[in-house]
Amino acid sequence: MISDPLFYAATVPAILIFGISKGGFGGGLGVLAIPLMALVVSPIQAAAILLPILCLMDLFSLWAYRGKWVSSELRILVPASLLGIIVGTLLFEYMSPAIIRLLLGMVAITFTLQYWFEKAFRQEAELTNYSQAVGIVAAGTAGFTSFIAHAGGPPLNMYLLRRGLDRTRFVGTSVVFFAVVNYVKLAPYAWLGQFDTSNLTTALLLSPLAPIGIGAGVWLHNRVSDRFFFRFVYVFLFVVGVKLIYDGITGL
Repeated sequence: MISDPLFYAATVPAILIFGISKGGFGGGLGVLAIPLMALVVSPIQAAAILLPILCLMDLFSLWAYRGKWVSSELRILVPASLLGIIVGTLLFEYMSPAIIRLLLGMVAITFTLQYWFEKAFRQEAELTNYSQAVGIVAAGTAGFTSFIAHAGGPPLNMYLLRRGLDRTRFVGTSVVFFAVVNYVKLAPYAWLGQFDTSNLTTALLLSPLAPIGIGAGVWLHNRVSDRFFFRFVYVFLFVVGVKLIYDGITGL
């Protein structure tokens, strides 16, 4: 089990933000968790520790949003995500910690700038209503980035936000999608030897944060504006992304 206080100083808020985002805001800002944890441990180890916690979160979030998802969207998205997971599994052994840090930093910066650009220069009514063909690409990308770093939220949300779903069905559809993805990921993670004793005991120690994060997210769902939450966390995500790009480049 990891005993470094710096690890827990980074991981506890990362897990809580992931839970709050997953439980109340569609999960997109879960992309922050691995980059934040990767500041103190290998991103590969961080992903292995976080996956069992995410699976526990999924149980609570599925209950909270039971029956509030759009099945027609899931029939398109879930199969495509499995292809992304397969690609991630096949490429995993070629991913060094430095490369993953660099990729994570680029993902963090890209989605932060994309979010800021749309808020600054486009109105909600002007956003394109993406077709389900775009959804297949988005879901495949989400499956891959979710496998590598539990960062599937942004590509999925970029699609779902343009499908005209109300806030609750948007979150509910995201919840089911990532519940399937996370439980499927358990098998290749185990096959790749990511669930050693240290990672599993650390995950067990941190597991009580799962219901706390989801519960806080559900409670905040109708009480805190998306604008406040996303503005705060995206600034933080941008700073972490810059740091990871620097670490990735210097580590190559």
